[in-house]
Amino acid sequence: MNCVLLIDDDKATNFFNERVVTRHEDFYQVNTVQSGLAALDYLNAVENNAAIKPDLIFLDINMPAMNGWEFLTEFSKLDQKVTAGIKVILLSTSSNPDDVRASAKNHSVDDFINKPLSMDLLDDVLKNHF
Repeated sequence: MNCVLLIDDDKATNFFNERVVTRHEDFYQVNTVQSGLAALDYLNAVENNAAIKPDLIFLDINMPAMNGWEFLTEFSKLDQKVTAGIKVILLSTSSNPDDVRASAKNHSVDDFINKPLSMDLLDDVLKNHF
């Protein structure tokens, strides 16, 4: 896994998840942003060859200003050259069954898992999606 993008408004969660991902032997580069808007800026930088395209995005649902669902709407509008091949996994503390159902209906979402990340969860992501 060349590059992972973590999108979460909580600094402590990003810090923890970044440490877990970087400790896994199959993940190399991790970038973190604290909002959907910052993630869109990052992906625009990818389009301009100013940032590394992520293979995988871990996306929080509940964020201020632009939540995960709103990010996904904007993500779907990005150039296919940028979004093609990126796996998006919702990473949430939400146990709301509506969120799980909504994620299954969203074509941009590849999976829905509960926080926090762990080595076992990362192994499952690799096995199931790559």
